[in-house]
Amino acid sequence: MRFSWTLASLLAVSLSCGPAYAQDIPKNAAFSWIDTNAETLKRVNKNIWNYAEVGLEEHQSAKELMDLLRENGFTIKAGAAGMPTAFVASYGTGRPIIGILAEYDALPGLSQEAVPERKERPGIENGHGCGHSVFGTASTGAAIAVKNAMEFHGVEGTVRLYGTPAEETGIGKTYMLREGHFKDDDIILQWHSSFVTASGYGYTKAVVSVKFKFSGLAAHASASPHSGRSALDAVELMNTGVNFMREHVKEDARIHYVITNGGGQPNVVPPEAEVWYYIRANKHNDVEEYYDWVHDIAKAAAMMTRTTLTSVEIPTDMHEVLPNRVLSEVIHQNLELIGPPPFTAEDEAFARKIQEPLGRKFPKVLSDRIEPMPDEPGQGVASTDVGDISWFVPVGGFVAATQAYGSPGHSWQIVACTGSGIGEKGMIVAAKTIAGTAIDLYGSSELIEKARADFEKIRGPLTYRTLIPEGQKAPKSIR
Repeated sequence: MRFSWTLASLLAVSLSCGPAYAQDIPKNAAFSWIDTNAETLKRVNKNIWNYAEVGLEEHQSAKELMDLLRENGFTIKAGAAGMPTAFVASYGTGRPIIGILAEYDALPGLSQEAVPERKERPGIENGHGCGHSVFGTASTGAAIAVKNAMEFHGVEGTVRLYGTPAEETGIGKTYMLREGHFKDDDIILQWHSSFVTASGYGYTKAVVSVKFKFSGLAAHASASPHSGRSALDAVELMNTGVNFMREHVKEDARIHYVITNGGGQPNVVPPEAEVWYYIRANKHNDVEEYYDWVHDIAKAAAMMTRTTLTSVEIPTDMHEVLPNRVLSEVIHQNLELIGPPPFTAEDEAFARKIQEPLGRKFPKVLSDRIEPMPDEPGQGVASTDVGDISWFVPVGGFVAATQAYGSPGHSWQIVACTGSGIGEKGMIVAAKTIAGTAIDLYGSSELIEKARADFEKIRGPLTYRTLIPEGQKAPKSIR
């Protein structure tokens, strides 16, 4: 159903928000909508958590969010950039245009019940080990809350909710950007699940995803090995060469791989083999250099084994996120206004049990504060396809505590917390923070101009290059 305002709900805004919120009526209205519809948002999160669909296959998850947006007055354009699970939902007209990012893909092999011990869900292979079910739900709730505040108080502008699939493989936003999305927005807002709550003032790593395929000759591995040429040998020699390369790259570099095809069975010389690499560094220009080096090693491995390097496929290439001080400060102010997630004793008991298998003591069980903003931008160790957007539009982001303190990234612990009350409480804080920040920006052209000036200062001296071949469209599948 579509939600509507009543006199009682409007009175509740002034009675429940308190003097700290009373300075901004549209913001109060947005926060009140989120509180009033918290159970709906929890239901949507749990549904997406249960679907646990991996990248480019998030059909039910995308529909869940699109249905909620459509019921609440948004215009939906599905199938963005040729990806069936990508969409753009819009409300309003004119400027400013504030875009909000939503993610909803799960990770393979992380099946887990919403319980504080390792327990796979029967019949389910995947899990939200990066918290994207709360990510997508909070962002969607924030967009609807902003729309209701704009509608009721006559706030001018446009709000867009971008449904961006396959973040875990860096595909969704990258290819949406290549098709022209995001570039006419004034500001983009995003957040992510974490075990702390903090405004995001820092860089991420750049990364290129690349698959190397080798072709050789099949032969009986015992009767006629001299007649064969092993494509797997080429893969293994390539990996050995790259592992020796590691000694001579900068300390911030990260190079990791999986063998996606190593042959059929031991007594057949493998005629085909493939290895999939992620090549990361703090700066994209270093990624470009390391990619060329790894590519040379692949060619040399083919020569050594008298096989052929038949293809080098680059599914995606992601730049580092460029920080924006102005937006980080506005987000931090809203986090301080809203406060950290109000975790309960039951949540703490759940989190304490989650921490036990990690084999170390942590300074706390759940985060109970807003982390201070650093004076200078930090350097993260992860990568995201948000990075490329930040090279074209000012992007502001943050993290909210939705996990037990110290939970490893991409772990069953995060899956369990995301499907529990811990994830739900952090999700509500995130929704309010996005909504509050967006409303601050709608109300101040000066803030938007300052954010743009900060963006141009950092972006100005940089040259944008991508390793994705020109004209390449989004892949239909990645695995």
